[in-house]
Amino acid sequence: MKRFLSAVLAGMMTLSLLAGCGGSGDTQAPAADDTNTPAQAEDNGQAAEGLFPAVAKEDIKVGVVHITDPAEGSGYTYTHDLGIQGMQKNLGLSDDQIVRKINVDDSNATAIQTALEECVEEGCNIIFATSWGYMDYVEQMAEEYPEVIFCHGTGYKSNGTNFTNYFGKINEARYLSGIAAGMKTTSNKIGYVAAQNNENGEVTSGVDAFAMGVESVNPDAKVYVKVTGSWFDPEGEGQAAKALIDLGCDVIAQHCDTSNPATEAEKAGVFAIGYNSDMSEKAPGSTLTSVMWDWSVYYTTAVQAVIDGTWDGTNYFGDMKDGLVTLAPCSDLCAEGTQEAIDAVKDKILSGEWDVFDGVTEYETNDGQKVTLKAEDYGTCNWYYKNVEVA
Repeated sequence: MKRFLSAVLAGMMTLSLLAGCGGSGDTQAPAADDTNTPAQAEDNGQAAEGLFPAVAKEDIKVGVVHITDPAEGSGYTYTHDLGIQGMQKNLGLSDDQIVRKINVDDSNATAIQTALEECVEEGCNIIFATSWGYMDYVEQMAEEYPEVIFCHGTGYKSNGTNFTNYFGKINEARYLSGIAAGMKTTSNKIGYVAAQNNENGEVTSGVDAFAMGVESVNPDAKVYVKVTGSWFDPEGEGQAAKALIDLGCDVIAQHCDTSNPATEAEKAGVFAIGYNSDMSEKAPGSTLTSVMWDWSVYYTTAVQAVIDGTWDGTNYFGDMKDGLVTLAPCSDLCAEGTQEAIDAVKDKILSGEWDVFDGVTEYETNDGQKVTLKAEDYGTCNWYYKNVEVA
């Protein structure tokens, strides 16, 4: 019955698209030279028309699949759920219009598929899947349920209609946080707890941006990367931080889900750069600053588009300018002049005068290669910057 209903709805959606796109049978986003995108239509004074019919605000349901439990109070899932809460408040949705699936292991195919199917069966019009490991399963579900919009956090796959990905220029804040680390270290050894190795461009491009920020104020410092091999591994993240501290690192940065690297730094009397949320709440005695997201910026825009009927199937890549990417203010633990140094570079980023990855500048890798990178091509980054070493 579920497959039958899906097929019927898919047929109805196809007829709707045929009527709206001048008889074209193509269910991909219209080509720019054939018709206006919703944004172009608005610019031309026309009513914007999306790929899906509008959904009344009181009828919309939003699903979100989390790798852990937001109740942990810090880190990756907590920050994404703050974004969902912000969207709910911004749009005036009720609690029963939000469907949450928590503790969905991104290495467990059955758990992922079950969570996504439950969101569909509970009537969700749009579903946000927040972990990289969900990507292939979201792709499959989007094909199976063409009447539902699926948005995958991070990753690189999409289909231009009901399956998109969303991320942002976190490298901007990573670079700025590297300034704080480079100015604070006295050992010239800075640790970085990484969820994945350099085969994962999301993590690797962040490591590189951070290392470049370090080098900009302290060319003698090195960044030592310790890989856990998991997006969420509380014990492994703490152990990695300890190993880096034992190596002599006196500042610990991270791209992993929990606050354990920061709390281990505090226990050892060294310093930390937090990630996702403001880690000073968990480790006030160690946190210099934190690289953060405000996911409400994207979630509000995406759900509003579904309500308005202007969903156009495009991917999203936000930045500091639109508020998606942020950096916590420097704490009193930072070296003197750190906030001023960060603000000077931040102003250049916000004005468009400079970007961390511009696609033109050549960077030297730690194995002597010369490479370039555009920020939006972060997924292809599989190299470490010249001052990075794998611990």
